[in-house]
Amino acid sequence: MMEHRAEVNRFWFFPFFVPIIPIFQWVFFMETLRYGDFSLSLHQRVVAGRVPANGTIEVTRRCPMRCVHCYNNLPLDDREARLKELSYEEHCRILDEIAEAGCLWLLYTGGEIFARRDFLDIYTYAKKKGMLITLFTNGTLITPKVADYLTDWRPFSIEITLYGCTQETYERITGIPGSFERCMNGIHLLKDRGLPVKLKTVVMTLNRHELRDMKQYAEEELGLEFRFDAMINARIDCSHGPLSVRLKPEQVVGLDLEDPKRMTEWKKFAEQFNGSVHAPDHKDDLYYCGAGINAFSIDPSGMLTICAFSYGEAFDLRQGSFREGWEDFLLKVRRKKVTRLTKCSHCEMKVLCGMCPTLGELEEKDGEEPVDFLCQVAHLRAQAIGLPFNRHGECKYCQD
Repeated sequence: MMEHRAEVNRFWFFPFFVPIIPIFQWVFFMETLRYGDFSLSLHQRVVAGRVPANGTIEVTRRCPMRCVHCYNNLPLDDREARLKELSYEEHCRILDEIAEAGCLWLLYTGGEIFARRDFLDIYTYAKKKGMLITLFTNGTLITPKVADYLTDWRPFSIEITLYGCTQETYERITGIPGSFERCMNGIHLLKDRGLPVKLKTVVMTLNRHELRDMKQYAEEELGLEFRFDAMINARIDCSHGPLSVRLKPEQVVGLDLEDPKRMTEWKKFAEQFNGSVHAPDHKDDLYYCGAGINAFSIDPSGMLTICAFSYGEAFDLRQGSFREGWEDFLLKVRRKKVTRLTKCSHCEMKVLCGMCPTLGELEEKDGEEPVDFLCQVAHLRAQAIGLPFNRHGECKYCQD
């Protein structure tokens, strides 16, 4: 796939970073850095300055499909949900504010983004602000008109979730007859126009048997990048319905073992980041990712949260500005401290499990409570890649 070069040419961005990077150096970066180098360099700076460079906006939770594993989907005709959604004008005001605050990377997700008839208008306004925009979609509402429009207003990336390589498997998950054909059609409409499409899947009990076929179809037949994830979580209301199709921990790690390249990547990742995930002077912080430091999320009704999976504390952007929410509210959330010791407190393999407060909230209704499933995955993964680890608290998965 063609490498992206940094195409950051929006003028408001220059004065914002003048204290960090002189303009002549910034122009040099624009002309010479490949995207990966540009992204890494900029991320290091925005973290140091607590700049909200990474944004996620859920434009709707309505969706034409009824996927059994989904954490937030609502019926397409849910009138109450539609009435709660931000208007086009409200989206534009928020986009003005996040751009001014320093947002560069923006993800639009749902629900299904194209369930909103005005989504392309919202998207275009964001494009005009100079943001690098990624679109998450199931592809079923992509039409030739939509694909042509995206060709003219090219996004940074488009990611489509493929739930199976056969109609039977795909529609067993989505619950909608005809959705497989519409998804395939959407993929080809975008690919045939040379748009930056990537395919991915959520591996579960219903489609595990077709993972290899999906990978082959994406990479060999279509020539598209493909990735998968098996970490299904509870719904945003904390109900556990999606967990009924989640793989067992040993099956999750088994997928790693079946892919030598994936195992090598896990080993390199673990060797680089193994140990405490906290900085030495922040060991009692509840949060340890980029949430609230360089990233934020906004739900369909304009509630600003630290993460798209977080259902707890939120700031209403209909009642206040993004700057107020970012500089005051989310800063306080980010600075929250742990209130008790758990087996996670001294764990040195958190990079292998993905445990975070928001997942604790969803599955255990407590951001500090360890998620047993993730703990078991981490220990099995560490054993699989030969990573040594010390016992940490009352953990039944640690071995002497």
